[in-house]
Amino acid sequence: MLLERISSPQDVKDLEPCDLPILCEEIRRAILVSSASVGGHIGSNLGVVELTVALHRVFDSPHDKIVFDVSHQTYAHKMLTGRASNYLDPSEFGGLSGFSNPDESEHDLFSMGHTSTSVSLACGMAKARDLKDEDYRVVAVIGDGSLSGGLAFEGFDALAELGSGVIVIVNDNGWSIAENHGGLYRNLAELRETGGEAPNNFFRTLGLDYRFVAKGNDEAELERVLRDVRDVDHPIVVHVCTTKGAGYEPAAADSESWHHVGPFDIESGSYDVFPRNRCEDSETYAGITGAYLLNAMQLDSRVVGISAATPYIMGFTPWRRARAGRQFVDVGIAEEHAVTYAAGLARAGAKPVLGLYGVFMQRAYDQFWHDVCLNCLPVVFLDFGSSVFGTSDATHLSFFDLALMGGMPNLRCLAPACREEYEAMLDWAMAQDARPVVIRVPGNGVESRPGIVSGDDRLSFDTPHYQVVREGEDVAVLALGSFFGLGERVCDALMGEGLSPTLVNPRFATELDEDTLNEIAAAHTVVVTLEDGVLEGGWGEKVARYLGGTDSRVLCYGVSKGFPDRYDVDELLAENGVTVEGVVADVRCLLSEDAGRSAR
Repeated sequence: MLLERISSPQDVKDLEPCDLPILCEEIRRAILVSSASVGGHIGSNLGVVELTVALHRVFDSPHDKIVFDVSHQTYAHKMLTGRASNYLDPSEFGGLSGFSNPDESEHDLFSMGHTSTSVSLACGMAKARDLKDEDYRVVAVIGDGSLSGGLAFEGFDALAELGSGVIVIVNDNGWSIAENHGGLYRNLAELRETGGEAPNNFFRTLGLDYRFVAKGNDEAELERVLRDVRDVDHPIVVHVCTTKGAGYEPAAADSESWHHVGPFDIESGSYDVFPRNRCEDSETYAGITGAYLLNAMQLDSRVVGISAATPYIMGFTPWRRARAGRQFVDVGIAEEHAVTYAAGLARAGAKPVLGLYGVFMQRAYDQFWHDVCLNCLPVVFLDFGSSVFGTSDATHLSFFDLALMGGMPNLRCLAPACREEYEAMLDWAMAQDARPVVIRVPGNGVESRPGIVSGDDRLSFDTPHYQVVREGEDVAVLALGSFFGLGERVCDALMGEGLSPTLVNPRFATELDEDTLNEIAAAHTVVVTLEDGVLEGGWGEKVARYLGGTDSRVLCYGVSKGFPDRYDVDELLAENGVTVEGVVADVRCLLSEDAGRSAR
């Protein structure tokens, strides 16, 4: 096998041209076999096999700098830079990050998993090179929907003025995660259809040089073009047309579903179900949301669902998108635009509902702050995946959202503990027009608690009020959102030790119910806060600050700030003391200390 003998890009350069199709097929097979075992980004990686081989044949990494946008298409790159065993040896499957990571290799320049950054990064590296009179080439590889992000536009604009030698490879596979949206992609389609000769050319309009490659899965053709442009002294765009999922019929035929899947059977193409593929399932929050919003759209023409390239998280499969028609808008990978667009809709009297992954919501911080909250516009945000139970790659950590939103005026952030509460909060958020609302969708699966929602609750989120679920004494456990079940288990364990704890469902994730907190402080020696997020700047700290002047001792539990990578959930929680046993032990310790002080 050729791939087994590749330990560096130099080994790729040493191959004969007749060996390259064989190498590409071996890489493609390795992607399929390893991903079939552990899951992964299938379509994007299969589509750039030939491009990656050509890049490492023509350029001299790591001396030359290759920046992969998003970097969820770097499997072949990793195989050609000394990491092939991780895709060939079953005992090593899943041992690498799914994204570029400088801790793995000097050939990976940045830890990155968010979109539209490569051109700006390339501009910075080229500027530093020129200031230091150094001699290396800078290549940015962007595509797979990344062009729709505002930062990509800013990068291209700056690149045109930079005027220095930078090569930008636009990997045009006709797709984002779902289908592409926006005028730029219409222009790319026009360029594809005319072999790059269309009179309208976004890149040339900016003053950038431009080359077109129709056969983007032809290694020899790619290598020829890249050698032609390798030493240009000015910015140039190489527009490469590839096929997402190339070489594997199921992935090529269904690009949306095969963007990222769990373990699958190569022969049949059947896969473990990811949320994207279960968004019609009534037992997932995606399915619940999609059914709810489609019904709301049918009842009210002002309701508009909005997605930033991930319609599946809010249950909008292709058929639901078709049913919704003009009442569902996918803006592509453009979270900043999505938030401000929603603000415009709300100001003009529509009822926008924007579903975002929490990890991508943070890309639009200023738009939340300035366009929505400053104007106090009634936009409903559905915050998906913000949980320790969400994605675990360091590039995709989603549990910083409460710290991010906690200081925003006018914003109400609700954290439901179960399906019934989620639906009640949706009812209230959709009916009110006083403020923006974020609903933090539970990240640990759908749980049902029919008794937790009373008849009045569907209209009772106008002011912060915590729900006391169990009345007790001495110890109060305030368990927020998806950690409510943990709070129940902690209280059960405390009862097993002879205590009678109070259990509280706070519901409000960034605001305090001061009346209830005053009552808790008056009757409880120890107060425990449990939150599914980062502690620093989170909700628990707000509770502790408010109770700081009382006699209650406050224990806050969550995750310490940091960038844990591909963590095991149970291990991460244990490291942070977020276990039933850990919390009970800490409570016992505090109660013993207080008893000792009283005795003295």
